Order: sequence, then C-alpha cells, then structure tokens
Amino acid sequence: MARKKPQDNPGAPIWMVTFADLMSLLVCFFVLIISFSVQDKEKLQVVAGSIKDAFGVKQVAKRAGVLEIDGLPLRDYMKDLTQEQQETDSDFASEAHEERRKQGPEANTYDTVKAKIEKPRQFATAAVSLRQALQEMPELAEISSNLIVEETKEGLNIQIIDQEGRSMFPEGSKYPYEITRRLFAAIAPVLARLPNPIKITGHTTSGQISLSPSETGWELSAARANATRQILSEYGVPDNQFYAVVGKSDSDPIFPNDPYLASNRRISILLMSQAPPLPPGRTP
Repeated sequence: MARKKPQDNPGAPIWMVTFADLMSLLVCFFVLIISFSVQDKEKLQVVAGSIKDAFGVKQVAKRAGVLEIDGLPLRDYMKDLTQEQQETDSDFASEAHEERRKQGPEANTYDTVKAKIEKPRQFATAAVSLRQALQEMPELAEISSNLIVEETKEGLNIQIIDQEGRSMFPEGSKYPYEITRRLFAAIAPVLARLPNPIKITGHTTSGQISLSPSETGWELSAARANATRQILSEYGVPDNQFYAVVGKSDSDPIFPNDPYLASNRRISILLMSQAPPLPPGRTP
C-alpha cells in the first residue's frame, strides 16, 4: 500500500489568512480615522453647498398639535405647521443675511422658503379671540348664534346674519340695534390687532322694505355696511385699514332658492388674506 509523503513546507495555517484580512481592515479603518481628524471646514462647506444644489434642501417642519403654539384650540385637527429655526450664518460669512444660509465661497446663493402658515394662524387666533370675547359678555349670548366666522380663500370672513325673529337692524333702517352695536364693539379690538385690509359688505333680502320710497336695497345695504364701518372705526379700527365698503342688495344670497329668507340679510366683514392690488405705476 502506497503512502503519501508529508510535504516539507505545508504553508501558513488557514486561520492566518482570516487574521491577516482582519488586520488589513483595521489598518484601513485607523487610516480613515486619522484622515478625517484633520478637516478643512471651508472645503466641507463647499461640498455641502454642492450637495444641496444637486439634491435640494429639505424643509424642516414639525406638527404643532391639537393645541397649537399659543396654547389655544385653533383647529379640530392637526393642520398647521411650525418652522424649525435654521442656521443663518457660517464661519465664512462676511455679513448677516437673515433669510439665507451660507456655504463658504458660495454664500448667499441658497434661499429659504417660508411656509405659508402665518396668516392662517393669525386668522385662527382671531376666531378664537372673537369666541372668547362673546363668552366674556353674557349680554351678547342671545345673538352669538347670529355670528358666523369662517376661513375662506379670500381671508377670514365674519358674518352677522339675521334669523327669523332676531334681526340685527330695525326694518328698513341703516342703524343697528344697540345689542348689534355692542357686538361690533366687541369685534373691533380683534380686527385692530391684525394688519389685514378689511372689506365690509351689506346684504339685504328680496322685497326689502325701506323707510324712504326712493331708497332701494342697494342704498340700504351700502348704508348698513358704512354704518358698520363707522362703529368699528369708533372702537379702534384705523381708517386706513378699511379697503372697501360695498352694498350688494339681494344679488348675493346665502340661500338662492329662497331669496326672501331672513338669513340672506347680513353684514360681512372680511379680513383679506392678501393686500389689494395697486394701480399701475404705484408702489407701496
């Protein structure tokens, strides 16, 4: 029977190969650590700017919750967003630009975009303030259901609506009842705290009775809107905040199927979400 002769040089054991690979990886790891320990901040900022330019900047936001920033229950659901504060300067910025972030030599080239949440939050806060003002005045409780506050695309719309058996103005008169006047007085401080332009619109119903035979629903609705403006101005709303006073008679009913319904008779106070357009050639 033939036997294999033992080899004179069997070579390194198998575990030695694995150990050598491990040592090589460790050497590479420590070389990387040493190389990263000496950083060129300016080059890193340039790289960061290039990456943001290529992939865009992610907007940082967080949910405000059911109870929002001011601690008031402004929404029934979590809707508004609040912005995280962002860095505005870097080590290589020569001047401060509050609306920009800086990346070394490429400073002032990356704009930050504001989320469009400030006005909705102001409107929601105003709506809560109106409800609180009514709660603090028990004498207005009986007409609290005549006040409807809603956010629309145009802005915050505050409507004082007549109901069957409960009118805000005497029949055919442009002057409101005293309780309606107190309601306008409660609304005025809330409006005065906001810079938004105000548009007041008067509405009447079809077949509206007027005190003067020559006066139509157009004159009456415009006169009621202007009387509302005068009361708001008397209680603190600046005159330059009023944008328009309009009378629409019965041309824009809430319930077009029943133009004689009392709820079509109303005063609308609109806090405009956008500034009105300027005439050509005029600058703000």
